[in-house]
Amino acid sequence: MDRQNLTLLTDLYELTMMQGYFKNMAQNEMVIFDAFYRSNPCGGGYAISAGLEQVIQYIKNLRFEQEDIDYLASLKIFDGDFLDYLKDFRFSGDIYAIPEGTVMFPREPMIKVIAPIMEAQLVETAILNIINHQSLIATKSARVCYAAQGDGIMEFGLRRAQGPDAGIYGARAAMIGGCIGTSNVLAGQLFDVPVKGTHAHSWIMSFPDEYTAFKTYADMYPSACILLVDTYDTLKSGVPNAIRVFTEMREAGIPLTFYGIRLDSGDLAYLSKKARKMLDAAGFPDAVISASNDLDEFLIDSLKTQGAAITSWGVGTNLITSKDNPSFGGVYKLAAVMGPDGNFVPKIKLSENTEKITNPGNKKIYRIYEKETGKIKADLICLVEEHFDENEDLMLFDPQEPWKKTRMRGGTYRIRPVMEHIFHKGECIYTSPRVMDIRAYCQKELDTLWEETKRLVNPHQVYVDLSARLYDIKIQLLDQMSEK
Repeated sequence: MDRQNLTLLTDLYELTMMQGYFKNMAQNEMVIFDAFYRSNPCGGGYAISAGLEQVIQYIKNLRFEQEDIDYLASLKIFDGDFLDYLKDFRFSGDIYAIPEGTVMFPREPMIKVIAPIMEAQLVETAILNIINHQSLIATKSARVCYAAQGDGIMEFGLRRAQGPDAGIYGARAAMIGGCIGTSNVLAGQLFDVPVKGTHAHSWIMSFPDEYTAFKTYADMYPSACILLVDTYDTLKSGVPNAIRVFTEMREAGIPLTFYGIRLDSGDLAYLSKKARKMLDAAGFPDAVISASNDLDEFLIDSLKTQGAAITSWGVGTNLITSKDNPSFGGVYKLAAVMGPDGNFVPKIKLSENTEKITNPGNKKIYRIYEKETGKIKADLICLVEEHFDENEDLMLFDPQEPWKKTRMRGGTYRIRPVMEHIFHKGECIYTSPRVMDIRAYCQKELDTLWEETKRLVNPHQVYVDLSARLYDIKIQLLDQMSEK
């Protein structure tokens, strides 16, 4: 888990192809690969970019140690001259990426790698592994937080995550997506994010009675006193004993700065409303009612609709695993190869499935906003040399159904590039923000989405269009392929 050099975190065929390029150096051309995804996870209208900082760390530490060379030699499929070459291997290319916390959409490059094909091929697997996982969990987190309508979401799925790394980096991604804290202490240390938690049923059960357990806990943690009230009987025992402890704290002059109860079982809507009345009647209207128990965005949305008196939510398994959609589906495809004249020649992948046909060439992304609302109108994928004037009309069209067009009148829209330059000739030129700063940026990004795009069921899909020049190149390549 603490191994920084993840060079062998790759599929074997990346290395066998790499040796093939090495043996045929004329084939080791400069190329462009795009990492992108084809559909939004969880049936949503957007995704959240996450994991770039770990990609940067991976690229910085990309080197073959002697133990790696020895292991590859033991496989008996790599020649000595290739293994000698690997001893001094370093990434020498350029990388562009969508910054973490940015909302993104299908078919647009999340990461663009420009490098000799040996290098670009090697990094494929690790980049997808890192970006796919964290972007998935960040997106799931954003959905859960949206359903909570401003209530705090705590991530505490570590014990159900698929291993330590998934728990650690899943917690990081969940914070980026909007969680206010995590139960994962190591994630708190590594990423400087808030850690939060209460106590387990075992704490209650280890004492002679529930009141004594509550009282002992309150004495130790008076400024963070959230009591778990469902060990025996929530309404007949748990809530009354919690009220007794809160009353004694107030009578003793102990400030009730952050206190309340947690529900972890039963009918959360019913119990929370009953508990709220009991707490209010006892003079504790500001007591927090938090809830857990296999929550996800749909259950939270349902509970909010039922008027549940819950203001804080602990979400574990369904968040840290994205249980209903456990994989992100990002892919990594060749987009261009440098020709003899030093210019990139666009490449395209065909498929029987329209959505699997790739967008060729050296591309960048512009985001188009309506000036009046500040909301995203569309994303425009274009060639790197293309530029647009906000004072001029801009014609957008659906690349799948090009007769569907929208004209943005000059002066009514704002346009900005989405991707950042991360590595230049092998050197990192980008500084990753702190996780909590990425989280704040992500909240602003989510504010640029229409409510119709953020809804949980059947959301409006943001248009991802191609520039006229890029569309023409794509059609020309398709026509050429059909003639072969």
